[in-house]
Amino acid sequence: MPKFNIISQFLKDISFESPNVPELFFKQDNGQAKIEINIDINIKGSENNLFMVDLITKVHSKLEKDDKTIFLIESTYTGMVQYEEKDEEAKKKTLLIDVPTLLFPSVRALVTRLTAESGFPAFTMQPVDFAALYEQRQNAAANQKPANQ
Repeated sequence: MPKFNIISQFLKDISFESPNVPELFFKQDNGQAKIEINIDINIKGSENNLFMVDLITKVHSKLEKDDKTIFLIESTYTGMVQYEEKDEEAKKKTLLIDVPTLLFPSVRALVTRLTAESGFPAFTMQPVDFAALYEQRQNAAANQKPANQ
């Protein structure tokens, strides 16, 4: 098991928008809502085996019938990680799977609190399987490579 240490974690950036309030609160039948969630991971390396792992999350809730935005939350939650191992594949997996898995509960709590404080029903994101996301991205990248001729 690779050894790493999250030295600190912090909220780097957050944005909450609800452009159609208060109209949404006054209408009796707004219809069904749909939610789109996008998660990305950005890694920046630095000296002394320190890495910044950004967990970038976008949660967009819209009305199904007219695509009107209910709310949009964008956040960047960061972990500063010290990682000592030399194995590149292990490092990649740690920074793209293990660290985001540890950061995600804080992002999830922020989204739940923001939606509850906004006057909408609290929205709690489902847990994310970062190992499965990693595998999907690896498979997609492998399929993008041109065949040798």
